[in-house]
Amino acid sequence: MLTQDRASVGLIDVPGGRVFYRIVGQDAPGTPLLVVHGGPGLPHDYLEPLEALANARPVVFYDQLGCGRSDRPDDLSLFALPRYVEELDAVRRALGLTQLALLGQSFGALLCVEYLLRRGQEGVTRLVLSGPCLSAARFAADQRAHLTAMPQGVQDAVAAAEAAGDYDSDAYQAAVGVFYAKHVCRLDPWPECLTRAIEGMSLPCYLHMWGPSEFTLTGNLAGYDATPELGTITVPTLFTCGRYDEATPETTADFAARIPGARLTVIEDASHSHHLEQPARYLETVEAFLA
Repeated sequence: MLTQDRASVGLIDVPGGRVFYRIVGQDAPGTPLLVVHGGPGLPHDYLEPLEALANARPVVFYDQLGCGRSDRPDDLSLFALPRYVEELDAVRRALGLTQLALLGQSFGALLCVEYLLRRGQEGVTRLVLSGPCLSAARFAADQRAHLTAMPQGVQDAVAAAEAAGDYDSDAYQAAVGVFYAKHVCRLDPWPECLTRAIEGMSLPCYLHMWGPSEFTLTGNLAGYDATPELGTITVPTLFTCGRYDEATPETTADFAARIPGARLTVIEDASHSHHLEQPARYLETVEAFLA
């Protein structure tokens, strides 16, 4: 458990540098919740609504190496999943989280699952996977399916950029914006915590691990697929996704069916950022599960 005199913010030494952490509700009595952000390379700011969960437990956020207020090394070899698993373990050990619940969003869900598969499940009391990407190929395929429902001009701009290998064109960036407005965050304007996270994002990390956009997968995660091993997870698990999520309800339901006893909540009128679009519904669902 967290000690009473633990600072609410600080830096932790991890493989490759130091990462920033922040604890909300550090004196709350419940089992700590460690929040693992997505991206890859999108700092934790956009998950700030989860601070509300600190009424019953400490809520711990951290920025993964390369983004936000953590160190930003130039060595691209550090942007690899095994090192991020080591990093999560280092954060857990440094903060004394012998008992904890884990909540991962998007790539953070992938990282939580990989952590449990490679480092074991001891001491993890609950697992929340929101908008999960647990198979890179399936996630990319779902985005391709979403793309076919976009206006023809959007599809043409994406096809032209990919054929030319030019992802900086105005037409491609505009197409990405149309896609994101439907499947990443449907609020207009986007919440300040999300725009702040984007400002602190590590583009080199995202490009190296994923690619130039959500639907163009070229990075080192391209072959990732945890689905054959999901049945070995015994931690009580909650999946959440939005009706229009990049992590589609159909794919998320398939993941949930593979973990014994896992629950799934699909949040209506929401997408990948359903914790921002429907915060009351999301927090109520997660709070009930953690309790």
